Amino acid sequence: MFIPASDEITALQMAAGFAASGKLPVTATSFPGFALMLETINMAYMMEMPMVIILVQRLGPSTGSATTGAQGDLLLLRGVISGGYPLPVLCPSNLEDCWRLASKSLKIAVELRTPVVLLTSKEMIMTNVSFDTAKFAPIEPVAIKYFKNGTTYKSYSADESMVPPFLPLGNDTHQVRINSSTHDREGYIKKNTPDALANTIRLRDKIEKRIAEYSEFQLDKQEDSDTIIVSYGISALAAFDAVKTIRSGGGNISNLTLKTLLPVPPEVLRILNQFNHIIFVEENASGLLREIIYGQYRTDNIRGVNKIGDMISPQEIINEVLLCQQD
Repeated sequence: MFIPASDEITALQMAAGFAASGKLPVTATSFPGFALMLETINMAYMMEMPMVIILVQRLGPSTGSATTGAQGDLLLLRGVISGGYPLPVLCPSNLEDCWRLASKSLKIAVELRTPVVLLTSKEMIMTNVSFDTAKFAPIEPVAIKYFKNGTTYKSYSADESMVPPFLPLGNDTHQVRINSSTHDREGYIKKNTPDALANTIRLRDKIEKRIAEYSEFQLDKQEDSDTIIVSYGISALAAFDAVKTIRSGGGNISNLTLKTLLPVPPEVLRILNQFNHIIFVEENASGLLREIIYGQYRTDNIRGVNKIGDMISPQEIINEVLLCQQD
């Protein structure tokens, strides 16, 4: 079903309504529209409504340039949920990822009962590439699992999976309470009771403690290399070409492409700790992924290739690698 909305606030409110009725909604926007969605994203997060939001990045701040891409929304997504709770964010680094991660985003949204963001950029979705779709892995329909137990239904009572079983509003068997305020397992508004606070903490735990189920990254490690390039999204294509060129010239370099960006998979941190020099490649001014991982900490061995207004070229990455290795 395809339904146009009058604005982004309406679009996500409609998505929340569809999710509450047992449908799986998907919508798409860029930063200005996403900014209008923030309140509803928080509402859907607290209500545990599965949905997918495709966020196409473009040059900012504000409305920026609709015809120029960028990778500038990652820090926004890191803090989009009030209280600092994690929101799953996946990012395709090639067109095969666009096929596969779109499906995976839907699966995560259903299995964790949460909004999921699929982060991409203008160049990624407007680049023309020929490929054989028959070589892509088949996509299976994502089915929402309904509560089937005959006992009393508690809207937010979860088992060891940390995810409550789902029932749509208006079903014929059980009363369903969906609540965007702090609530207990039955869906009643509570302020700071142990049950309500434990239920709120569960929202974090179900995403962070099950991250291994949706961690996606591609490590191309060259033995004895002490330098690694880290990239994501459209910049990963330039990083791939840079690595190929460096190796063809006898250089020693490793490459890490992140596809699950948030929460940062713990395995990614363990990988980075193995290298003396780390170069983040990001199409933004300050290095958003670098800041998420290392904060304001800056040393000579943690560097960045950053650019706005245009995509990063493989040669710009190569130049930074050479400078890094000379130091």
